[in-house]
Amino acid sequence: MNGRVVAAGAALAATLLVSLPGSAHRNEQRPVVARPVMDFTPPPAGSYTLNVIHAAPDGLVADLDGRPRRLSELTRGRITLLSLVYTYCPDPTGCPLGYETSVTLRRLILSDARLHGRVRFVSLSFDPVNDSPAAMRAYAGGNAAAHGPLPWHFMTSASMKELGPILDGFGQEIEVELDPRGRPTRTISHMLKLFLIDRAGRVREIYSTAFLHPETMLNDVRTLVMEEDGRRP
Repeated sequence: MNGRVVAAGAALAATLLVSLPGSAHRNEQRPVVARPVMDFTPPPAGSYTLNVIHAAPDGLVADLDGRPRRLSELTRGRITLLSLVYTYCPDPTGCPLGYETSVTLRRLILSDARLHGRVRFVSLSFDPVNDSPAAMRAYAGGNAAAHGPLPWHFMTSASMKELGPILDGFGQEIEVELDPRGRPTRTISHMLKLFLIDRAGRVREIYSTAFLHPETMLNDVRTLVMEEDGRRP
C-alpha cells in the first residue's frame, strides 16, 4: 500500500476536461457500491510505522460558497483523509466506493472520543468544469461540516490551470473517455486514490480500491495519533 506515486498527466487532463459535456447539477443516482471483502485482520494501531511518502501539494481550491482557499489550510494541523473525486462517477468501485468508505470511517472515528478534533476529511473534485460549488454541495448532502469533532470539507477549483499542479503533486492521472466517434463522454478514467496526510502535511498512506477497509484505515489514523502523542500500545 505504502509507496511513491507516479507523476500525473494533468496537462492532458486540462485539454480534455474543458470540453466535457453534461452537468453535475442533474440529480443522478449513485451506483450501488460493492465493498471489497477484507480477508485479514488489521494489525493493531501503533504496532507498525507509516512511512512518509511525499509532501501534500498546495494550491488554490474553492469551498462550497465559491470562496478561494489554500489547500494547505485543509491538509495541515490535523490528520487528513483526502479523496480526489468527481461527483457523477458511474463506477461502483471508484468514487462512490471511496465516498461510502469515508462515511463508514467517519462513523467509526466519531465513536471514539479520543479522536475528536484530531481528524478532518477533504473531498476535492478533479472536474472543475462540471463540479461547481453548487454541485459539490449537492454531492455532499448532509455530510458537509466545516466544524465539529470531524469536519468534512467538499472542495472544487476555479479551473484546471489551478487544479493541474495539485493533481500532479498527488500523482492523480485522469483522462476523459471518448465514444466510438471520438467525442468526449461523461466518464473520466482514473484510479481511485485516498490520501492519509499527517498534521505536518505529509502523505503517509495511499489507499486504492483493494485497500479501502474502514477498520484498517481507522487503525492507520490511530497510529498517526499515537505517533503525535509519542506513545505506543
